[in-house]
Amino acid sequence: MASDHAGFFLKQELIPYILTRVAKVNDFGAYTTESSDYPDFIHPLALALKNNEYDLGIIMCGSGNGVNITANKYSHIRSALCWIPELAVLGRKHNNANVLALPARFIDIDNAKAIVNAFLLSSFEGGRHQARVDKITMYSC
Repeated sequence: MASDHAGFFLKQELIPYILTRVAKVNDFGAYTTESSDYPDFIHPLALALKNNEYDLGIIMCGSGNGVNITANKYSHIRSALCWIPELAVLGRKHNNANVLALPARFIDIDNAKAIVNAFLLSSFEGGRHQARVDKITMYSC
């Protein structure tokens, strides 16, 4: 998990919840509400995913956009910005999303938990979606 200062409180609320569903959570920061830059925390998370230290990531900032854009700079990342559980399900099933981006200033903790749960319980359908996912990394600029 990673966030900036705007996502700090939501991340802190979600960590114990997620630990009831998965064996291990690594907090890549931020560690306070003091103003911080989300790329400082998203880049280490993305590299940990590349090194197969983790299968999935959950990231958050105020809008979710900054962390999502940063994560999607990596060819091995497919980050989905979600504000309702249905988007998390579709991100996993249709896009093989391996990172969930949350807009911390626009969702409450109960909704965030529902989104995380939907993300963790869903998996890629493959089939007709595989060719589309393959095309995402076809051009590495």
